[in-house]
Amino acid sequence: MTGTVNREDCCDVRHLDSEQIISLMQCGALEDCHQAVDRYLTQIRFRELESLMLRLYIGMDLYLSAQRFAADVGVSGTEFAGCFGTIDSLSEQLRTTDGTTSLLHDMVEQCIRWRIAHAAESGNNIVAKAKAFICENYMHDDLSLPQIADAVGLSPSYLSAVFKREAKQNLSDYLTKVRIQHAKELLCCSARMIYEVAYEVGFRDYRYFSQIFKKHTGKTPREFQTAANRKS
Repeated sequence: MTGTVNREDCCDVRHLDSEQIISLMQCGALEDCHQAVDRYLTQIRFRELESLMLRLYIGMDLYLSAQRFAADVGVSGTEFAGCFGTIDSLSEQLRTTDGTTSLLHDMVEQCIRWRIAHAAESGNNIVAKAKAFICENYMHDDLSLPQIADAVGLSPSYLSAVFKREAKQNLSDYLTKVRIQHAKELLCCSARMIYEVAYEVGFRDYRYFSQIFKKHTGKTPREFQTAANRKS
């Protein structure tokens, strides 16, 4: 942009750092986002700027930062423009200090809301993929957290944290639950020996399988099988 600016304005603009706003959108909390924006504007002495050109520059720079951030969390340019207008239509709102401040408050708050929604959706997708992989591979006794994490493209520690947060249980507990459920189906629908059932659902130590089965069902595999066959 071109235009005549005074020395004081130039000093203020040297403090301009849109990374602070990007960091706020990435990590900030909804409840204090407006105060954080105000602190940033105070830091760059925004309300003291006399140059309209500089005010437009600051507003548009932060608009573009918010637009890029929104795109990163899956918000289309059309949706973003629907909320805040196109960059070509901003001049009127950015013409006043209050208008610019209000726009920045709204953009940062909405970007945080989009981030939160994206994180929840991503977490659900991650859990769904992990559960699908477990259901396809539970019968392998060497199935492990690192293998499952590799299948969904995450680190084991991150997958473990996301799974516990979204599924409300540990991944290892879910794996055991899947194995026990399939064991119950086999015990009800076949005459397999207990050790055969144990092997088929991913346990290589059938004594350990019996302990885990009883912990989850209140019966040993043999007791469960006998009761199921009696009912039939």
